[in-house]
Amino acid sequence: MISALHSPADDTKPPLALLGHRVATAGFVLYAAFAPHSIAGAEIGLAIVGGGWLVRTIATGKAGFRHTKLDLPIWLFFGWTIASSCLSEEPQISIAKLQSVCVVFLFYLTQAIVTRGNAVFLVCVMILSGVAGSIYSIYDLLRGRGVVVETISSDSLLRMSVEPGDAVWRMNGQRIYSIDEIEKAIKTAPSGASLRVSVITRGEHVERTSLVVTDKLKQLEAPSGITGRNPIHRFRASGWTRHYETFSEILQILAQLALGLGLANLKHHGPNLRFKLAAAASALMALGIVLTAMRTVLVAFTLGASVLTIRAARGKARILVPAALLLVLALGALIVWQTRAEQALWFQDDSTSSRLTVAQIGVSRIALHPVFGHGMDAMHLHWDDWGFPGKELLGLHSTPLQLAFDRGLPALAFWLWIMAAFWLLTSRAKRVFRDLADVNRAGLLLGAIGAMAGFFASSLVNYNFGDGEVALVFWWLIGVVVVLTRDNDQGLKPQPINREA
Repeated sequence: MISALHSPADDTKPPLALLGHRVATAGFVLYAAFAPHSIAGAEIGLAIVGGGWLVRTIATGKAGFRHTKLDLPIWLFFGWTIASSCLSEEPQISIAKLQSVCVVFLFYLTQAIVTRGNAVFLVCVMILSGVAGSIYSIYDLLRGRGVVVETISSDSLLRMSVEPGDAVWRMNGQRIYSIDEIEKAIKTAPSGASLRVSVITRGEHVERTSLVVTDKLKQLEAPSGITGRNPIHRFRASGWTRHYETFSEILQILAQLALGLGLANLKHHGPNLRFKLAAAASALMALGIVLTAMRTVLVAFTLGASVLTIRAARGKARILVPAALLLVLALGALIVWQTRAEQALWFQDDSTSSRLTVAQIGVSRIALHPVFGHGMDAMHLHWDDWGFPGKELLGLHSTPLQLAFDRGLPALAFWLWIMAAFWLLTSRAKRVFRDLADVNRAGLLLGAIGAMAGFFASSLVNYNFGDGEVALVFWWLIGVVVVLTRDNDQGLKPQPINREA
């Protein structure tokens, strides 16, 4: 690990700068390990990165940022977001939301700290972390979650939250495994508190807060009023994360990177150990996506992997990879059919119809504020006023639509510019570096193309750009790509691949 993180340039740095750089690099190792699972752990890692970068900057007087073709669209997008927030229908809410947009600075931190010498190592750490999450998801499904409600008393305060057949699996964010633990959670809660009840109903995760704890309730022998013994096995896997959407979106990116590494090694060295490990990692994360029953992300992964196959696969791989993708799609269809609501496989369920209705209303309102939009999260206070259906704040479930609705059509144009610039940067670099001796570097660039294709495809029907955890991984990946596409640090000419290696 030490050799993977050490760069020859480190030896010429002042001691304080070297210390700051190594601290920041260690922070990125922690971030890579926690990013697929824990936003808290990821933020701790990034706080260490920021501290180390600040020490190095003070010691050297240089921030380490470099100009790229992505800078202009990024800063135009960021500036337009600020203007939109100031002119929002609810400026207090939108301006407070600006802190979530600051995830873009991870792009600059990454290119300032990460080197070509350790970029592959950091990506592999995150891939291994994603594999661990997929394996845990399999175990979690076999073990089951919570307890299935068999009966519920007529006077139970939980009647507003659950019904027979549902499963209670968390109380105030803490996992439970029996009715006794539910009773304990109620009895130990402060009087007057409103308990958050996490329910799995027809495979979906639902958060409800209808249970208000009173002294009278706590004195009852069985305050929940429900009975049940068995865990539920019909739910959408989410690894160690809080939600399956976040988990699936991150796995999609990491599975593409692993597949890119595998195909690059297969192309240049045949079915060596690195190919086998990368292929196995990609397959396990694809299985993780399947277990989330996220229809759109599964299709997006397939599209991205198809792009990789067209660009890199040769010989039998051109047949085997598509065959494997068809198998993944078939297994995904089976999981969706067994896990989600009736007709979900054919996109005729309530979730699909509500998304279409919300999207139609959102599109009709974009015309009312086409330049600066309505303001980020302003819809939370005007959901009913603006004609959106139901009581749950769904959002528009589409990155392009949500950006246009919240920040205006110019912000959408800048975002599309960022996507196009990233695609062109990665594609051109892949063509330039495809014959480099560093096959893993070329493989990551190839994987980034697939990750970008999958991310963009999913963004059309999911607001993945608005998910903080996913956005962090996205900006980190762009930073890694910029690092990998820099000119050779030592001024050496690229060496051709040794195909006998």
